[in-house]
Amino acid sequence: MPVDFNGSQIVSFENRRADEMASLIEGFNGRALMAPSMQARPVDDPSGIENFADRLFADDLDVVVFTTGLGARMLAGSVNEKDRLIGGLRSVVTVARDLKVGAALNELGLEPSVTVAEPNTWNDVLTVLDEESPVDGRSVAVQEYGRSNTRFVEALEERGANVMSVPVYRWDLPDDIEPIRTAIKSMIAGDIDYALFTSSTQVNHLFRVADQLGKTDDLREGFKTICIGSVGPTATATITQQGLTVDYEPDAPKLNPLVHELARRGSDLLLKKRTAAANGVDTNSWRRIDMNWDGYEGGERVFLQACRREPVPHTPVWVMRQAGRYQRAYRNIRKNVTMLELCRTPELAAEVTLMAVDRLGTDAAIIFADILLIVETMGLQLEFAKGEGPVIHNPVRSQADVDRLLKGDVSDFDYVYKAIEITRRALRPDIALIGFCGAPFTVASYVIEGGKSSNYRRTKAMMYTQPDVWNGLMERLVDLLIDYLNHQIDAGADAVQVFDSWAGSLCPDDYRNFVQPHVKRLIAGVRDGTPVINFATGNPALLPLMKEAGGDVIGLDWRVDLADAWARLGDDVAVMGNLDPVVLYATPDAIRAAVKSILDKAAGRPGHIFNLGHGVSPDMDPLNVSELVDAVHELSLTS
Repeated sequence: MPVDFNGSQIVSFENRRADEMASLIEGFNGRALMAPSMQARPVDDPSGIENFADRLFADDLDVVVFTTGLGARMLAGSVNEKDRLIGGLRSVVTVARDLKVGAALNELGLEPSVTVAEPNTWNDVLTVLDEESPVDGRSVAVQEYGRSNTRFVEALEERGANVMSVPVYRWDLPDDIEPIRTAIKSMIAGDIDYALFTSSTQVNHLFRVADQLGKTDDLREGFKTICIGSVGPTATATITQQGLTVDYEPDAPKLNPLVHELARRGSDLLLKKRTAAANGVDTNSWRRIDMNWDGYEGGERVFLQACRREPVPHTPVWVMRQAGRYQRAYRNIRKNVTMLELCRTPELAAEVTLMAVDRLGTDAAIIFADILLIVETMGLQLEFAKGEGPVIHNPVRSQADVDRLLKGDVSDFDYVYKAIEITRRALRPDIALIGFCGAPFTVASYVIEGGKSSNYRRTKAMMYTQPDVWNGLMERLVDLLIDYLNHQIDAGADAVQVFDSWAGSLCPDDYRNFVQPHVKRLIAGVRDGTPVINFATGNPALLPLMKEAGGDVIGLDWRVDLADAWARLGDDVAVMGNLDPVVLYATPDAIRAAVKSILDKAAGRPGHIFNLGHGVSPDMDPLNVSELVDAVHELSLTS
């Protein structure tokens, strides 16, 4: 999708970097309305700076955290004995929140002890301190900016630090507030499409002026149809306190990603917000799951068209694990819940499912769940152990173990079906929703091994030495999985995927004899008319056997040439894949080149769905995943 504001009107309240912000907005074909909302003034009471200097000179401080370059310069300019100040700072641990702060300290002749890498939030400062200079029992001075970051101070105190806040400057309204008044009037009149905030003070000052004008309620009403962009967590918290909801916050809390990603995703987010507002949704206080698309007439679901091998305007793309740990917003949610709690809370599962589509712009969503949820209803004890992944505490190793398994009841997974119902209602009508399950071999391997395995020794041993036990276990799993997938379809899934993540460990004969009959029965049991994706990794030799097992779409991992694989499979089946996930660590140009290579192999034939050959890695840069999605859409466009 193009990175383009399409002539939309964007208001920004940036002050020091106003020219840069305007240039970025205009560079993405937006019309910038600049309303500088703040200016720095020295604090009225300099006693905090004097106390800081006294303690520094008395060797009563251990760590000094500089949060802004402006603050570092103003602090140095406020202390009479500059040389003594620099000498004192050299004797303590100095922390620069980012490279700009480090540059300001360099100007003073000081090399910071620690410079925090991007994204430089106060949480990142804490992480670096925990790793490189723990603060327990130490005296820590924090150069504050504008107003105290109480959450940062409290977090330091929770770690055992004795914290001294050092206010250096305060934020005030600019001398000329007419641009802010103009912005408020334009927002109330409905003339603004996007509002960008790069600090919490901008938010507070905007409402301060609105209050002076007696227009606070009118301004909040105007925000209901304005796409709100926030640079990071602190600004977002203040926007929320003012009774609004942020529509986009970049993973990297920087000005450039904020503008770039809103230029990229803004048109869809704005359409969504204005459609919701027109349908009576309070978009000042809403969640993704509150969306109402009544009256919206979208086009065909290109993903489903591709599943049916019909011509499409562009190659549809989605990404396995497109909601996950590589996204900061997802990690924030996971701080408060376990993996199982997230899966079992329909509103949260739907939220992260929708979030991935909002941020990436994919042609399909896949419901957030886990392939092993199904084993719990059979009486198996599942845990997601930190650092180990899924663990089953009572694995199946014998006929007696199979006999003790419960039949299972798929109504136990009402939370999955509820998440699908919520997601389908809130998802844009032209975007498909995928349900899924683990393939019987992959689920069985976890059940037998008790967790992950490098060689599947116990699983294969059961196949070879206890075939009756093996088949009995597989039959129980398939019965349950058929009902599970069909319940997902009834709840609103447009298609389903069968994940055979570990089938690649098998040779063709073993797959044919021990696995294929069970996969075939599973896929045959899926309700007619619903596309099925049959996906496995690791052994391209299995592809013809996978086609025999069934599926409207065969998923390919990256270890096979797409053109060769499709030729072997034949044109009567669609294919999905198959970029190596590691390519996403490369440059945007390299990502685009790899995407083009795969699209060239597909040669525009109906029935290609673009995906990775496996899931997104947890440490991936989210912008690179976005680059992939954009490259597929742009390079495959047919009209």
